[in-house]
Amino acid sequence: MTERKMCKFYNLNVPERRSGETGNQNHANNDDDDRNADDPLQPYVPPHEHKLEYSYWMWFSRRPPSREISSTTTGYGQALRLVGRVASVEQWWGLYTHLARPAELPPLSDLHLFKLGIKPMWEDPANVNGGKWVVRLRKAQTGRAWEDLCMAMLGEQFMVGAELCGVVLSVRFQEDHLAVWHRTASDTAAAARVRDTLRRILQLPPSVPIEYKAHGDCLRASASRAHDDERS
Repeated sequence: MTERKMCKFYNLNVPERRSGETGNQNHANNDDDDRNADDPLQPYVPPHEHKLEYSYWMWFSRRPPSREISSTTTGYGQALRLVGRVASVEQWWGLYTHLARPAELPPLSDLHLFKLGIKPMWEDPANVNGGKWVVRLRKAQTGRAWEDLCMAMLGEQFMVGAELCGVVLSVRFQEDHLAVWHRTASDTAAAARVRDTLRRILQLPPSVPIEYKAHGDCLRASASRAHDDERS
């Protein structure tokens, strides 16, 4: 699919190219380099590329057995690996076409596409008061659903602006999970809009449940498990 057709297909709101501009692309921002992975360095967008409303970074993690990693923030953070940063349609497409597809990832793998500067952790300041909608899918459905979900976030189809934090693919043994994270669990109107948009994007029938989890509840449950582990 060409860049322009991709923009149209996914309803990405991007400007037209100016006459005389070429399609040469530079995706150097996706390379793993010596920069601090925690540094939300803004990717450079050449004039000929179609800039996104927000910049994003992609993270990968694979959950090891619980005995091999602590349940603390530091322990979880050790499992996160930065894949790349994108700020334009071209940069995203260049990154996405080189990613392993969901069916190729081993169980307990996660891909996290978040707005630049927000780490895919409950404890991040942008997430700590928020929550997520989670849907479980058959593995045959995951590949297309994950692509549609990413494109919907890049194209601002959720219509909640900065309230949206990121999306997560979780590959599991029997089924896969997709999640949409947002900033404010107490904002029921925004949460409902995210839920309804998620159902529409994935074309989920009413019989398919979508579960809501507040990050605060997850943090308390994690702290309780850690406390029990210390006592055992």
